[in-house]
Formats: sequence, structure tokens, C-alpha cells
Amino acid sequence: MDASGSGPRAGEGGPPAPAGPLAYEGVWRFTAPAVEESVPQARRAVRDLLGRQGVPAHQDLVYSLLLIVSELVTNSVRHAALLSPEVAVEVAIGREWVRVAVEDNHPYRPKALEADFGQTGGRGLLLVREITLQSGGVCDVEHTSTGGKVIWAALPLATPPAAR
Repeated sequence: MDASGSGPRAGEGGPPAPAGPLAYEGVWRFTAPAVEESVPQARRAVRDLLGRQGVPAHQDLVYSLLLIVSELVTNSVRHAALLSPEVAVEVAIGREWVRVAVEDNHPYRPKALEADFGQTGGRGLLLVREITLQSGGVCDVEHTSTGGKVIWAALPLATPPAAR
């Protein structure tokens, strides 16, 4: 620490600043047919990618990401397949966050439904929104330049609140 007590000067003490991206950082994208079988395949692909890249994600975060991917791919398969025979899944991993996105070519921009306990389905986006918020993340739906949409959720890699 310097004499003013304001902390270490450049080049003195403290951990060195990272020189570049961490080994697990990057963006991966894959496509799959808009069929039910693509849901578990997408979930496995994301799980395997997180493990292969050595992403420092706690188990609750991995479960949350996999559930989000399942819900988003299921929505595309069920509601967009007529206009979008293929869905794209993108995983972007940064130093402090993981973002999963599912893109299709259907122009309809869905909204999260409120809970209707008489229905057995239709709450996938509500679930995605709640998981994202509980994890301290953000999610949104955006239009693509080709007229379709991308639905994404970004979750922090930080330790879960219950473990702090």
C-alpha cells in the first residue's frame, strides 16, 4: 500500500490483471431440427460444453441453465416449427456470466403467461423468467434481422446466495 493508504500502485502487490480471456470464455452456436428429440439433445450439448470448457459454475447454476435451455427449445419446437424447421442454440460464456439463447425464424414474440393452475402447460417463459431473476440474471426476447426472434437468459457465475 502506498503512503496515502489508497491501495497498491500499478505494478505493486495485489493479483496481476488477467492478460486475456480465460480458458472457458467464448461463444458456441449449434442448430437442431425443430423436433421434440432436439430438446434433450440441446440440454446435453450445453451440459457437455460447460464441463468441457471447465466453466466454474456451481451445480444450481448448471441446473438452472439446463432447465432454461429445455424450456426455450421446447417452446420453439412446439410453437415455431411450422415457420422455423430449425432452431439455433447459442452459449456465450464470459468471465462472470453465462448467456444461453434460442433463436427461431417465427416472428411471434411470446410473453410469459401468469400462472393458471388449471392449465398443464404454457408457463415455460414464466419459469425461465423466475429462474433467471432468482439467479440474479436477466432475460429478454428480441427480434432478429431475418424477422425471427431470439430469447435469451444471462446468469452470473457468482456463488449462489444460499452459500454465501
